[in-house]
Amino acid sequence: MAYQHIEVTPLSGACGAVVSGIDLSEDLDEQRLGEVRRAFHENLVIFFRDQDLTEDEHKAFGRRFGSLNVHPRYIPIEGHPEIIPIRKDPEHTDNIGGVWHQDLTHLEEPPLGSILYALKVPSSGGDTMFANQYLAYEALSGGMKDLLNGMIAVHDNVIQSPKISADKNTTRASKLREDIEEEDEPEMEHPVVVTHPDTGRKALYVNSIRTRRFKEMTAEESKPLLNYLVEHSYKPEFTCRFRWEKGSVAFWDNRCLMHYALNDYPGQRRYMNRVTVNGARPVA
Repeated sequence: MAYQHIEVTPLSGACGAVVSGIDLSEDLDEQRLGEVRRAFHENLVIFFRDQDLTEDEHKAFGRRFGSLNVHPRYIPIEGHPEIIPIRKDPEHTDNIGGVWHQDLTHLEEPPLGSILYALKVPSSGGDTMFANQYLAYEALSGGMKDLLNGMIAVHDNVIQSPKISADKNTTRASKLREDIEEEDEPEMEHPVVVTHPDTGRKALYVNSIRTRRFKEMTAEESKPLLNYLVEHSYKPEFTCRFRWEKGSVAFWDNRCLMHYALNDYPGQRRYMNRVTVNGARPVA
């Protein structure tokens, strides 16, 4: 069915599309918002060019899809606790999101998705890649699907533990809180294969930075299968790659996508603002 109010141009065969003919700073009517939702569900990540958003407009667009997350670790923009500054200055070596992952899967209710807005971009490099986890699941053999269906994985947030925040903060512009006294990072259990609440499709749901092991298995026992699934999840045929420009916006579905921010622009500045929409507990 054709779109009536927006134009949607696929970026790759796996996922991703550029949406044009819309201004995200406006209060979208239900017809346009409905088409944006449809494009989001059909393409998993949608991109908008040449946007000009204030912090309040950025948050207002995010709230059309749900309540906004306040990140448990990153220090937000002053006056806007829902906005994380994704920053890399020329003198810093580390970037944010420089590994294939899904966001905050250690939460009981991980995010629905995130909306990232580009303020300053390097002259080259700094692209973001996305990987379709519907396709990752569907490409598995029947035997592997039978094994995984019903399995539970244990997730945590050790990657952003208070114990390592100080060291990370010396190498990056976006800062983690160092004032958290929590010693033991709580664990959360989620299905290895989840069913998307809006589309009904099954998706692989493990990642390298927060999925620690399988339930009732040790980390050592889990490692071979977990490593296989993680490496399988971002095969090139499942991916798309987005080239940022100032004013670009990406809105991705955290429930069925992995993403990876490339750190290939040494000595250059890359500034983004991110709003994250709360989600629901994943179900098999």
